[in-house]
Amino acid sequence: MMKVLCYSIKTKYVPTGIVMRNIATSSFLNENHKCKLLVVGGGAGGCSVAAKASNKLGAGKVIVLEPADKHYYQPMFTLIGGGIKKLEDSFRPMKSVLPALATWIKDSAAKFEPENNAVYTSGGDKIEYEYLLVAVGLQLNYDKIPGLLEALSIPNGKVCSNYSPKYVDRTYQALQNFRSGNAVFTFPNSPVKCPGAPQKVLYIAEHYLRKSNKRKNAQLHYNTSLPVLFGVKHYADALWEIVKKRDINVNLRTNLVEVKPATDEAVFENLDKPEERFTVKYELLHVTPPMGAPDVLKACKSLVTEVGFVDVNKDTLQHQKFSNVFAIGDCSSSPNSKTAASVAAQSQVVYKNLMAVMEGKTPNQIFDGYASCPLVTGYNTCVLAEFDYSLTPLETFPLDQRKERFTMYLMKKDFMPPLYWHLLLNGLWNGPGLMRKLMHFRL
Repeated sequence: MMKVLCYSIKTKYVPTGIVMRNIATSSFLNENHKCKLLVVGGGAGGCSVAAKASNKLGAGKVIVLEPADKHYYQPMFTLIGGGIKKLEDSFRPMKSVLPALATWIKDSAAKFEPENNAVYTSGGDKIEYEYLLVAVGLQLNYDKIPGLLEALSIPNGKVCSNYSPKYVDRTYQALQNFRSGNAVFTFPNSPVKCPGAPQKVLYIAEHYLRKSNKRKNAQLHYNTSLPVLFGVKHYADALWEIVKKRDINVNLRTNLVEVKPATDEAVFENLDKPEERFTVKYELLHVTPPMGAPDVLKACKSLVTEVGFVDVNKDTLQHQKFSNVFAIGDCSSSPNSKTAASVAAQSQVVYKNLMAVMEGKTPNQIFDGYASCPLVTGYNTCVLAEFDYSLTPLETFPLDQRKERFTMYLMKKDFMPPLYWHLLLNGLWNGPGLMRKLMHFRL
């Protein structure tokens, strides 16, 4: 974490636009910024709420703190790994998706001080806020598995991962290069973005091997740290039927602890008996990396839970201690499945509760824990899982969504991306709640 060396004495409301920070020299050019609402993070949740709030509050009142040049539609990474989409389809310039009425400070958070209503940036600036929305997502910890980064650095190698734009193209390359042997897919012993994604790549890979006449020479293994195939039994039962039909070996409570790229071996531990380890030779290894709260969040003990997530009320998404702080998306402690669909449903709750607090009212909008996971099961089928906090199905369509359907695949591939870019990021999509009510309307 960079130490803040000095500040200019000038304090100002930032005009609409982009504030570019030169991190190499900014310790001598430090500024204080003030705003009504500071949004830390320019992902789906940050963009959506910033759009809603800046439209309400007006120009210059909302700052978005985000260091990235590109905004990625991460749910597309599954399709990129299967050769269905291209990496260039998955991103837009960050400046094109952030709301025009908000100010973008192109920098990252280095320190949170909620007691003083301030956030310090890596470039040395101080941003003072009246209200704070934390939307920094999850941190990918590839380095936590010995040998993994080395394996991922081998050109055209056998180890791949759909979870990062840096590595996602390796998945389709590895599928094309596969000849025979073990194809191994992992789910780590940590929270993850979209818990269905580690097995989506499994099903797509299995279908690819069938289409390319390689399946008879392949043994597919899904090694998951979870005690279940999927967290919602309603869908897990259907998925068990799929893995049995496709002759996929599922190992529960199994966690990847080391990769040995020199010998193409992966080492796993039995989570129920941690002293027990076993080694698997692989021809293809798809790794879902361990994930966790970003280090900058973990460092602010008053803001987070013991494991580093922003400590919010799961219903209102307001901070348990600081009433002017909210969180959205993967970095919050709310116990919902971490998906883009959850962010859409949370965005309206967070926005309305933020506005209520700004008006001196008690927040009364409730998030029900809605999550959606379009479980792509091949190149033309998808199971659409939707559920709430209690893991009870909360389905939008008046049909059995446990079944593999071509229509759901088309929705995932062709309908959801423009919905994301044009509606969600602009604060115009709050999830399918209204659609669900209309489709299940009864006289």
